[in-house]
Amino acid sequence: MNLIFASLAVTGAVLLLKRQRARTKTRLDLPGVALVSASMFCLVYGFSNAATHNWHTPSTYGFLAAGVALLAAFVRWQFRAANPLLPPRVVLDRNRGAAYLAVLIVGAGMFGIFLFLIYYLQQTLRYSPVVSGVAFLPLIAMVVVSANLSNVVLLPRLGPRPLVTVGMLLAAGSLVWLTRIGAHSSYASAVLGPLMTAGLGFGFTIAPSMNTGTSGVAPQDAGVASATLNTGQQIGGSIGTSLLNTIFAGAVARYLASRLTPATLVHGHPAPSLAGMSLVHGYTTGFWVAAAIFGAGAVICGALFRSGPLRAPTAAAPATAAAQQATTASAV
Repeated sequence: MNLIFASLAVTGAVLLLKRQRARTKTRLDLPGVALVSASMFCLVYGFSNAATHNWHTPSTYGFLAAGVALLAAFVRWQFRAANPLLPPRVVLDRNRGAAYLAVLIVGAGMFGIFLFLIYYLQQTLRYSPVVSGVAFLPLIAMVVVSANLSNVVLLPRLGPRPLVTVGMLLAAGSLVWLTRIGAHSSYASAVLGPLMTAGLGFGFTIAPSMNTGTSGVAPQDAGVASATLNTGQQIGGSIGTSLLNTIFAGAVARYLASRLTPATLVHGHPAPSLAGMSLVHGYTTGFWVAAAIFGAGAVICGALFRSGPLRAPTAAAPATAAAQQATTASAV
């Protein structure tokens, strides 16, 4: 399916995009690329490895430690590089730094819904992939409504701080609500309400963060600011998926180990009822952890964002307007 959308994107790029010569010549920060790429690989691999082994094996904590060390080396290099991959002046602005962190946290936490709820709908409620996709449409509708409301009406008046804080709290509340699911719950009673609440939370969080992350940057930094937002969302999703999936697998294994008896085995395998309950236990454990991620994000980002509306753009700021619109649209 992805090939269809990719071919449309390639066709549009070939037909519509025109070549533009850069006004200034810049060199790619190859050491920075190597350091940050190796760091992200080590972190994602370390979290994923814990699912198949455990947290105490060298292949888990060794890669996690290496990822942290490489990330620290990348940050240090960015202050020394002649053409840094991520100029510190872009990140050190308080509002923009908080926006990048907010996008990363949302990327990590939102997979608590997308990952486990898809599992639940298809493996427990026996929905087909198409029906499962349709079941997520209320979430998308609420994202569209809340993103437009927050960006157009509320952000110019209130600034990002209350919107992102409330959005993350709504997302955390939706995940806590989802912990009530059971093996025989229905979509209308146990899933629809949390989905719509999560959609509100994502719209109030992602759209203002995207707008804030590209607000007030110098024209030459507009591409870096926009790319940092999208990269943060992808990295958060990668780390969140590996971490939450590891926690889910561990929770299922512990649940089965504590309840396996000769009476609960059928031909050497757990009885279907026990297997179903163990999966639901794994999902709800993942929901609790994802809720904690959003709760911590609400506290941290609420403390980092400045109070009040964003500063009025300077004369150079209109050059970043296209980047803001494109980044917000791609995120939503």
